[in-house]
Amino acid sequence: MEYSEKVANKLNELLKKNYDSEKGFKFAAEKVKNDQLKSFFKDKAQQRYDFGHELKSEIANFGESPDKGSSIAGDAHRTWMNLKASLSSDKEEAVLEEAVRGEKAAVEDYEDILKDPDIPASTGNILLKQKNAIMATFNEVKSLEKQFD
Repeated sequence: MEYSEKVANKLNELLKKNYDSEKGFKFAAEKVKNDQLKSFFKDKAQQRYDFGHELKSEIANFGESPDKGSSIAGDAHRTWMNLKASLSSDKEEAVLEEAVRGEKAAVEDYEDILKDPDIPASTGNILLKQKNAIMATFNEVKSLEKQFD
């Protein structure tokens, strides 16, 4: 496997996870009743959409094709979020708990790829910016979770 394909494959993994996050945040916005949370989740869905476009551009810069779909794990996570929210009397708290879990996993995924010595500095800068934004979202969700606890 050549260098550009190897890097593009790693970026495609992140792209799929961003598709998952975008869908998850849209789903969360549908499940909560609180207007502040609806707005928050919609904003984060848009952020992940934007991240996806950045990743697609970066993949194209390596001469490769971006993936187009979400992952099976993401679909399973949304199913779990739906089940948990439907069984919970406090949907906001249940959805926030799942968002915390998803954001923690996303940060770990970015950190794993950022450790790879094959990732060029320019790509690493994009990934670091996105990871830092996800970490900020993680902290915001943790704070919101305390408000709805």
